[in-house]
Parts: sequence; structure tokens; C-alpha cells
Amino acid sequence: FFPSYSPPFCSITSLFLSRRVFSHGRQSTIVLVLQPATLTTTKTRVTDTFPGMKIPWKVVPYIVSFLFCHSIHICKGQKANDYEFGAGGGGGGGGSGGGDTPAVAAPPPAQDTCDGIYIGYTFTSREKEYPFVKNATAQAWAFKSQLMVLNAGVDELMAWKVYVGFQYDEILVSADGAVVMDAEDLPARVGKNGTTLAGYPMTDLKTAIETAGDYTQIQTTVELTGTQFGLKKGTPMPKTIRLVNDRYKCPKPTKHTTTMHVCCKKDPKFKKKKEVKTKFLPRQFGDLSLTYDVLQVFEGNYLAQVTIDNFHPLGRLDHWNLTWEWMKGEFIFNMRGAYTRKKDPAECIYGPQGQYYQGMDFTPVMNCQRRPIISDLPREKVNDEKVGKLPFCCKNGTILPTTMNETESRSIFQLQVYKLPPDMNRTALTPPQRWKINGILNPQYKCGPPIRIDSSEFPDSSGLAATSSAVASWQVTCNITRPKPKQARCCVSFSAYYADAVIPCNTCACGCDDDTKCNPNARPLAIPPEALLVPFANRTTKAKAWAAIKHLHLPKTLPCPDNCGVSINWHVDTDYKSGWTARMTLFNWLETPFEDWFAAIQMKRAYRGYENVYSFNGTKLPELNNTVFFQGLKGLNYLVGETNGTTPNGPRVPGKQQSVISFLKKHTPGINVARGDGFPTRVVFNGEECALPPEFPKQSGAHRANVGVLPAIFITIITFLLITNRLEFLDW
Repeated sequence: FFPSYSPPFCSITSLFLSRRVFSHGRQSTIVLVLQPATLTTTKTRVTDTFPGMKIPWKVVPYIVSFLFCHSIHICKGQKANDYEFGAGGGGGGGGSGGGDTPAVAAPPPAQDTCDGIYIGYTFTSREKEYPFVKNATAQAWAFKSQLMVLNAGVDELMAWKVYVGFQYDEILVSADGAVVMDAEDLPARVGKNGTTLAGYPMTDLKTAIETAGDYTQIQTTVELTGTQFGLKKGTPMPKTIRLVNDRYKCPKPTKHTTTMHVCCKKDPKFKKKKEVKTKFLPRQFGDLSLTYDVLQVFEGNYLAQVTIDNFHPLGRLDHWNLTWEWMKGEFIFNMRGAYTRKKDPAECIYGPQGQYYQGMDFTPVMNCQRRPIISDLPREKVNDEKVGKLPFCCKNGTILPTTMNETESRSIFQLQVYKLPPDMNRTALTPPQRWKINGILNPQYKCGPPIRIDSSEFPDSSGLAATSSAVASWQVTCNITRPKPKQARCCVSFSAYYADAVIPCNTCACGCDDDTKCNPNARPLAIPPEALLVPFANRTTKAKAWAAIKHLHLPKTLPCPDNCGVSINWHVDTDYKSGWTARMTLFNWLETPFEDWFAAIQMKRAYRGYENVYSFNGTKLPELNNTVFFQGLKGLNYLVGETNGTTPNGPRVPGKQQSVISFLKKHTPGINVARGDGFPTRVVFNGEECALPPEFPKQSGAHRANVGVLPAIFITIITFLLITNRLEFLDW
């Protein structure tokens, strides 16, 4: 306190100065505490600070200033009319318990105005890394950045997914707080098409309303590290960031030098289906659904069941292999209905599993790999007491579409999973991440992250009219992706009765491993029809002879082969007034046979005219964009593999299946078979989309016929004019 009078000397016991300030939205009070020693008044204008010690009055201001500057304490004050109390207790003020709360950085203005899902990307730093090169586009830089996702809306965000549009040939090395959906493992190249990050272990973001503004539940941060190329100066920022969850729409992000942010809100035009209200996310619909159900839990381990359901009418898996990644050191003790491709007790003994379970015999343990490869059991194990006796198990890895057989469109297996500390509690349940499934010659599936769903229900094992529920359930949804150019696994060739040559499969249609002796970008050579019956290695001689006969250009470096395991030839056989016919031939160039094969063709103009198929079983599927579905008849549903020829040095013979297909023209007026209407626009074999040729067969000699007709007409007209002029001249 300051006394109301001002004597030359005074006794100061304590001095308090306070000032209210506002910082980052917080109202704080700075309290200045000054506690010098007692000053006593004397006649000689000297201050006694301690007995026997004299200080002149002129020195007092300096002492006061020194004590004033070294006795400042910052105390939290009022925040938006609410009150905060430290850990050391409420009133009274004195005590040292609890300590000071660290200061919180001010949120950007856009975050405060967002009433949806706020996403922010911050570039932290980058550093040139080895090797050091002069070419700026080839120089590697190690970068660090941060992705922040905040739920500022009124609805909980479940299973969040954010797309980051990397554009500088980035290689993502780590993503702490998320998993990369577009890659099997890290490091992964994400710089061309960007990548989608899914939250893990924090998959759901609650609202501030239901958590009283608890940032640990409404916000998550992902620390990204990686390598980027091609930017000597500037900041390697992504093209865009956006939330990819359904029902949300994101505007163009706001960009700054090292930061960018966007506020995504619910799309008012999104048509929400009527769904039963559930505690967790509703079950998602996809081409392939994998459900991870925890059936029993124990201290340190649990029993899980994996169910694979095929919902796509043209989807299929043959000899499927399933992989995932354990994130917390789990391992598979035993399995029923499936097995792992590798079983090595040494990986368990010398790994973290052996360090914790020191007294366990790891000889019978199924697998301790972080990324196990799981396969289906053969059919003869279906009734095995130890590994079989499970519904929908043991099908040799074949999962058919529902259009063929609904009972064969599901597969099930069980596994006993052991855990490691600190997740030994029975309630600490975490599914594996980064799921991937594929087959021998089947479509490529892209799988999302596991999402928590309501527990699956099963018929009670007692046989009573009751249901039992799983302890916890997660769902992984996979969808078929169209193959990229030169990445298919089957191809199509075109031929016709009016063309001498065959339009073969595209060069490197199914990829090229070795292109040092051939041209991977050249157009395929025209070949005679009989060349389709021999492997590509035996077609070179026929192609050269055909080029010599037809006077065709033969490049110095020949095109590479198509390298496809299965090829399909579509041949237009006849074309008459009321209809036309085609012949479809399947070639299997692999040694692996295909049981219960199927093929599907999409015809834009000719679909409505489809009449019949004679050696296959054909079904029209109008719901699939004018598609006709073919499969082998009973006893003819086995497409054998490639075998040796009849002579020791002769070419190998592929497995073949063939049938004639008839079409009527009365339902397709104006159809032009030769101009392309008689050829399919999409072809699928066992779920895999096949590569199509870029052109159709041309009529042999058609160009020469057209060139010959025009001069004849021209000569006739000139002759007529000359004769007319001559007659007029004679009359004159």
C-alpha cells in the first residue's frame, strides 16, 4: 500500500502492484511483489536495514528498483468468466503445490471461426541429405511436418481420414498418429498422387460439447517425416488437404508460406440413408468386407474370428492371401480354418515375445511375424478335428461372387492372439492395421482401415432360439480398383471374318520385367489367326513371315510380349441381315488351372440383341451396365493350364474353352458390327478386368476398293462431258 502522506522516510512492509493483461484469449494478472527490509526514520537521513548497518537515502531508489525487477510473479487470472485453479488447491493462495500451468499457444483465427472439422498442415523443417548432387531435381531433402485435425463441430467424427496431396516426389518415412491407407508399409512413395491418412490409435474425435473442451479427445496431431525431391528453394507444401469422410465437403484450403488450413463442413446435399442408430459406426458396404470379431478374452490373450464376405457380383478370389500388420507386438498362437505361410519359432524366441514369455514353449506357436501371410486351408481339411470343423472354412482359397454361388461367397477362420505389455488387460483390444488381400488372377482390392462397429451377433451354440454377441467387432472394407495401363493380368485380342490379320493383345499389357531386348512402347505386330494358338515366344517367326507376305513394316527392335497369364480372343464370325454371331475363346497360359471360371463382357450397343451362348452358361446382368455373364457348363467349368505339345520340341499348348454367341438385330436397329458395335467395351475374367486393344479389325482391301471406285466414277464423268461437247461441236 501507499500511505496518503509523504514523510521524508517511511516504513515499507510490502508493496503490491497489479496489472491486468489479455494474452491469447486469457485474462491474466501480473502481480509485482516487493518485500524489502524494514526502513526506519533517523535524523541523519540514513536507513537502517540491519542492526549496525547504515544506508544513505539516495541509495534507496536503486534498491527499490532492483527488488522491483526481481520480484515478478505471473499468476493465472480469469478466462471467459470461468475460473481455473491450479493443482495446488483453491483459495488461500499460499502453498507451493501444483506448480504453474504451461502457456498455451494462441489458435489461428480460422480455427476459432470453424464450426466443422478444422484441418491444419504445418511445414516444420527440412535438411539436405546424402548424397549431395548438383542436379537440384535429384537432390534429396529430409522434411518434417505436422498435420492437425480438430473437431470443432457438434457431431462426433468417427474413423477420420484426411487426404494430403503431396507433389514433390515425397517418400513418407513415418506418420506418428496415423496409418497410411495407400501403402502396405513405410517408407512409401506418396509424391505423385498424394496419400490418405487414417487415425490410429485415435480413430474418433469427440466434440467439445460432450468433453467440456478436452483437447485430448477432440484433437489429434500427426507427426510426419519423410524425404522430398525437386525443390531447391521454397517450401515443399502439399497441393491440398481435405477430409475424405462421407457427408463432409471441404473448400479450397487457405495457404501460407509454411502453413495451410481448411474447415470442412457437412454437405447439405448429401443424401443420408436411413440407418439404425448404433453406438459405433454403421457397417460399411464395399466389394469385399472383412470382419474382425473378438469372441473370447483372457488375461493376456484373446480368441478372434475373421469373416470374409464377397458382395461384388463380379468379384472373386482364388487361393487368397491375407496380410495385416500387428501394431503392438501381438503374435498368433494357433489357428483354425487357415494357416500362416511361415512358421519359425526362432522369430518368437529372439523377439520381444520370447523376452516376455520366457517360460513358454514356442514350438507350437503359429507365427510371430509383424506382417504374417495367411492362406486358406485345402478342402480335405474341412472335417479335421484340430484345424477344421468350422463353417465356411477350408475352400482352398476360393471365394466366388454371389451371382455364381452365394454359399461359396464367404470364408471364415479363427486365431488365438497373445498380447504384450502394457496391453495385458482383458479390455485392451486393438485390431491389426494395414490389411491387404489378393489372389492368383483376381481383381486388385484396396482396403481401408479397421473401423469399430457394433458387436456381431451369432446363433447361440446351445441350439436355443438365442443369439450371442462378440466382445468387440471391427470391419475392414475393400473395393476393386481398375488396373492401370500395363498392370493388368489378362488381355483381349480382336479378329473378324472380314479381316486377314488379328489385332493382338497390347504390348506389355500385363507388364514387362525385361525390356532390354524389345520395345515396351511399340505397337504389337499384326499376326495371322493361327498364331493365337502358340505362345508368344513362337509367334515371332509367324509375325515376320506375315509382314513379308503383306508388305508390312517390320521395326528393327520388335515389340515386347503381352506377358499375360490369360488371354481372350473375340472373333466376329458372321454378319447377316437379321443377326450376327461371335466366337469367344479363352486361353490359359499358366500352369495353374482355373476351377469354376467365369467371364463377363459389357456390350454398349449389342447388349439388347444378345440371344444365346451354346457351350457356356450365359446370364444377362442389366444392373451392371449391360453385362453378359458367362461360366462353364457342368463338367466344362475347368480351364486347364498350359501343357507340353505333342512333339518334344514343339510349342506348349494352352488350356482352351470356346463358344459361339448369337445376337439378333431386331432389338438393336442401326447397329454396325464392323465399325465396332460388335466388340465388347469391357471384359472381365475371374473378377480381373482385361486390357483391350486400342483399335478394331479393318476390312481387308477396303482401302484399295475405295481408291479404285473413285477414279472410275471420275473417269466416267469426264468421258460423258467430252462426248457431250463433241456432239455439240459437230452439230455446230
